[in-house]
Amino acid sequence: MYGAQQGPGGRAREGAQASAGPADPRADGALWRDEPVGRRRMPDAVRGAAVRAVMIVALTLVQAVIAFFCTVAGSWLAFPMVLSSVGSTVVATWGVLDVWVTRQVWNQRNGVVSEPSSTARRLRRERRRARRETRAPERAGDHAGRHGAARRLSHS
Repeated sequence: MYGAQQGPGGRAREGAQASAGPADPRADGALWRDEPVGRRRMPDAVRGAAVRAVMIVALTLVQAVIAFFCTVAGSWLAFPMVLSSVGSTVVATWGVLDVWVTRQVWNQRNGVVSEPSSTARRLRRERRRARRETRAPERAGDHAGRHGAARRLSHS
């Protein structure tokens, strides 16, 4: 058994194994620890396109190596392999472009939170508030005038 032994209630018991300290990564019973990453996770659509592109590029590289060795060996398979490697290179280029296009489409549809836009939003909000405050006295005077006229008509 690795790490601290579990006692009643799921708490680690005091003992030789439980006092392993922070130097032992298995001291808390976990096999690994998730550490925060500096970058955010890619969206699912972009990650799917990236996985496809990596697999296509890897297969294209393997095919190109095989074509090279067939050419060096003078095999009859060299010419078909070179032709298919050229085709695979076109497909791999499409795969990489697919990642880029998918990322751009995702950013366009879901938006990117950026500081300049939120700053612009704050400035627009302040301008609207200032306009409302300048129009408030006009509206208050106009509002009272209309109600006063209505009262006079109803009382006469």
